[in-house]
Amino acid sequence: MTSPLPPLPATLPVRRLGPGDLAACSELAVSRDWGAEEHKWRFLFGHGTGWGVDAPDGRGLAATTVLTRYAGGLAAVSMVLVAARYEGRGLGRRIMTHVLGEAGDDTVTLHATDRGRPLYEKLGFREVGTVVTHRGTFRPPATDEPGRAAPRPAGEADLPALLALDAEVFGADRSPLLRDLPRFAERTLVTEEDGRLTGYASAWRNDGTLVVGPVVADTTAGARRLVTAIAHDTEGPVRLDLRTGDPLLHTLPAWAAAHGVLPAFPNALMVLGDRDLPGDDARRHTPFMLALG
Repeated sequence: MTSPLPPLPATLPVRRLGPGDLAACSELAVSRDWGAEEHKWRFLFGHGTGWGVDAPDGRGLAATTVLTRYAGGLAAVSMVLVAARYEGRGLGRRIMTHVLGEAGDDTVTLHATDRGRPLYEKLGFREVGTVVTHRGTFRPPATDEPGRAAPRPAGEADLPALLALDAEVFGADRSPLLRDLPRFAERTLVTEEDGRLTGYASAWRNDGTLVVGPVVADTTAGARRLVTAIAHDTEGPVRLDLRTGDPLLHTLPAWAAAHGVLPAFPNALMVLGDRDLPGDDARRHTPFMLALG
């Protein structure tokens, strides 16, 4: 039987990452069978704080994570990666302990893969839901709902109403991210009824895949209309990160699968301690990205 590897030296520091570390972050992600996701890493570094541990052998980064904090006391942890050659030597726990200290008294959330979940549970996280990532070539429905105005491109004049709706639904202020959507996303659409903004959706590219998120809508039917409008003419794969569980409440997964976007892998939505996530889960249909809570 192989003996467990000893923990790495306690003096190995966790340091703040900067733009010069982006290439090393992508390299570590690729080594762990994630995509390079350079567009995503750059956005996260622009709106959150990256933390990392330099590899003792001088070969890039041994571990990474990103902490994104929102006004209102909510924080998301993401991009928790440990180089395979250092796995099982305490780096994941060390970098998570550091970043939780940085989060202070915020309510902390993350999406966990099966690989990372045991560590998060030991640190006090509990599962509050499941989000299943769906991928595939989207086949739009043959007809739209009659009597409904089609989603339209978002304009600058829509921003105040969009920010107000998002803060109500998300339960925290993520306006800096949303103000950055024109630069980051390919497109953003909105729906309205009687002059009132009822929903919006954005779509952005991640290593050749069109990620649809966030999707905020007053009804599931409204979410379907937004997804259809934003993804109907897409070449290549579409990704949707969808809550699952109650088949009567969470109907988007079955609808997405029926239109070619199939379930690929699950993620546990987790919260630290006994706190609840703020906001209105019924109108929050997909996250901006799993990394942002």
